[in-house]
Amino acid sequence: MHATFPYFRRPPRGQGGMTLLELIIACTILLILATAAMPVARFTVKRQKEAELHRALREIRDAIDRYKDTADKGRIRVEVGTEGYPPDLETLVTGVDVVSQGTTGVALGAGVGAGLGIGGAAGGVGAGTSTGFGATNPASTFNTAPASGTSTLPVSQHVRFLRQIPTDPMTGRAEWGLRAVQDDSDSTSWGGRDVFDVYSLSQGIGLNNTKYSDW
Repeated sequence: MHATFPYFRRPPRGQGGMTLLELIIACTILLILATAAMPVARFTVKRQKEAELHRALREIRDAIDRYKDTADKGRIRVEVGTEGYPPDLETLVTGVDVVSQGTTGVALGAGVGAGLGIGGAAGGVGAGTSTGFGATNPASTFNTAPASGTSTLPVSQHVRFLRQIPTDPMTGRAEWGLRAVQDDSDSTSWGGRDVFDVYSLSQGIGLNNTKYSDW
């Protein structure tokens, strides 16, 4: 009696799985492609953050300029010894009272008339009457003549120049370096008032090979 052995069929050509060599080659190709794409991805992210930094700086500087322009027009109460710039960035967010010129109020005037009594004298101003010999002049009355006019009164309005302090995309914080109008253009020490300009606190280098703090 002969022993029977299981019969194994060879898989048809072209239907087998990937060999170890083919798998290694495929993984190597994917690794090369991923390595080549990483610098492009980093460049794209960095460029996007730099665009956000430009936008944030422009927003803050525009708010500072509008505050200064309003102060120069005498519409903001300026502290003695300052140049009319905001004392800090928080003031741009919390807002200040801005005075504008509004036309309000109506003025009324009175006309006084006086008549003559028959054969008598002129009536007194204010009483609007006249007396005569034996009778009172009925035409003598106190006449009110309304006169209209306008007066200009100051009107105060609370104005905010920034909705919120933008976040520095390079540091991830809503913190900025400040410079006063009296400070040097490259100063990193703020004088404590008169915020003239802002800059990033990041020490990174941009795609244009300049420091973000110099933007």
